[in-house]
Amino acid sequence: MTLTSSHRPPLAEEITAKLRALIHSGEWPLQQRIPAEPELMAAFGVSRGTLREAIKALAHSGMLEVRRGDGTYVRATSEIAGATQRMYADHSQGHILEVRVGLDTQAARLAARHATADDVAALRAFLDKRRAAWLAKDYPAWARADWDFHVRVAQASANPLLHELYVSFGVVFHNDLLRQQRRVGFNGLPHEGHDELVDAIAARDEAAAVESVTRNLNSCAEWLQE
Repeated sequence: MTLTSSHRPPLAEEITAKLRALIHSGEWPLQQRIPAEPELMAAFGVSRGTLREAIKALAHSGMLEVRRGDGTYVRATSEIAGATQRMYADHSQGHILEVRVGLDTQAARLAARHATADDVAALRAFLDKRRAAWLAKDYPAWARADWDFHVRVAQASANPLLHELYVSFGVVFHNDLLRQQRRVGFNGLPHEGHDELVDAIAARDEAAAVESVTRNLNSCAEWLQE
């Protein structure tokens, strides 16, 4: 059956889907400003009103943030990430860490079961970047590499929903790392939950993977209590 115009979604919904795809694919990176309205109107062949309706929809979902006089920025890579980031503002670091315990331990267990050789190689590469950045005192790069490592563990779990939920912690996780880094005596290169975790994943040892993650998160909890 040939679709008629009555079967097509409204134009604003089509543009919303296209903008969402650009964000989800990473073509429009997190925290970066998206192209200006005239450029987007020309690219999609739509009116200003249609474009603004699409942007408003994604801003409402938490994926975009409209800053008056500055432009529109990517705030989250999906609706679920946008929603959870809004929720985090209403909860303590302790509550967020308790949720991470569930996600991290399950991601570690499943990664030990499903990770490929490419996953293991990627995890070790992120740890190399993390170490180099820490020793160079490039703390933003250190935090990014640490976060990328944990996201790859979640991806290696072979559970796309768990991966998406984990990604939603991005901004909170990154800010917490940088906050901890500023504390006297903080160890930015713990083996627990990192080097030990990769070894356990490579060995297909689910129990050791979970144990390593638990030790690391217990250490994080102790920092929060001090």
